[in-house]
Amino acid sequence: MTDLRTSDEPLRRTLGLDRRRFLSTCTAVAAGAIAAPVLGAAPVHAATAPAAEPTGTGHALVPADRRGIILYTVRDAIGRDPLSTPLPSGFRAVFEQLARFGYRQVEFAGYGQHANAPGGASLESVAGARLLRGWLDEFGLRAQGNHGFIPPSWPLTTADLDTFKRHLEIANILGMAHMGTGGDPTSSSYKADWDVAADKWNTLGEIARRAGIKLYTHNHDAAYNFLLDGGPLDAQGRPTRSSGIRKLEYFLTVTDPQLVWLEMDVFWAHVAQYKFRAYTAHDGSAQTNVFDPAGLVERYDKRYPLFHAKDGVTNTTNGMGYDMVPFGTGVIDYTTFFSRVGHRNYHNPMVEQDNAPSATDPAQSLRHARIGYDNLARLRRR
Repeated sequence: MTDLRTSDEPLRRTLGLDRRRFLSTCTAVAAGAIAAPVLGAAPVHAATAPAAEPTGTGHALVPADRRGIILYTVRDAIGRDPLSTPLPSGFRAVFEQLARFGYRQVEFAGYGQHANAPGGASLESVAGARLLRGWLDEFGLRAQGNHGFIPPSWPLTTADLDTFKRHLEIANILGMAHMGTGGDPTSSSYKADWDVAADKWNTLGEIARRAGIKLYTHNHDAAYNFLLDGGPLDAQGRPTRSSGIRKLEYFLTVTDPQLVWLEMDVFWAHVAQYKFRAYTAHDGSAQTNVFDPAGLVERYDKRYPLFHAKDGVTNTTNGMGYDMVPFGTGVIDYTTFFSRVGHRNYHNPMVEQDNAPSATDPAQSLRHARIGYDNLARLRRR
């Protein structure tokens, strides 16, 4: 094993860590994944070849050009003042660092950064999008999606429709194939509300299709709970029991597969597997139905062009079943997941870690992004 006491001195100094803190961090999140001094390395440009592929049994489950990251993971780096730190700050510097790690795709989580970064605070404009596109091209990155604006009202207001179309224009400038949101189509548990949401998303999906964009919804655990669609009615006339179909499964059946797409957050899908295992049937009987995330993707095939590749370790005391950790350092079996869903040249996994930023360790999110990339690249079919 590489001696961390000598080989990581440049990285330790760049990150501003004392020796004890640096070594303890390495131990906590798999020291081998950060053994190379990456943050001080030479810049990567579009013409620069990526690092050699790791060796192993079978082919890579995620091809090099499909390895991405959602920028929410490194939001602190994008948002910090570049005048206050030597660490990468703002979109351009972060793009350069992510490309150096090996990433070839990014998913946006908005277009804001620190006011002192190149381009200014907000790049949510045609001019801003052109600037971002130039940096993406410079470092050999492709924008694959964005968690952006989906009109909240229905029927659509003129103002919301105009804003939605402006976001589609930005997406096209950035070269995105997809545009979406981090919210569920509706927070309701009732079939009637999901029918309304389906009408709205079909309409928006048609507008997006005319612009050459696939519209997608990204979902956490709640969307995989059971739909209330029958049984005795409550005092407001709403159903109280379920047929056993999950809310998002129903949404898939009532939306047009050519207009509406989904991004599965694999971590939150496993949280749903832990939380939502039983329901009360229309006849009042208690039923068990354990959610199978990969099975849902298999059944709906290519309606899942995007994934969030997020990992966790078991915790049965927090109500979710998992605690979030850097990708590849947890217990979620991504080798089996990616092997089952197939279409390795179609799906676009985006590494995500909600808790990567640290108030006391400003380099943590980028370090964890490096760990995520390395572990995504190591996945091999058994």
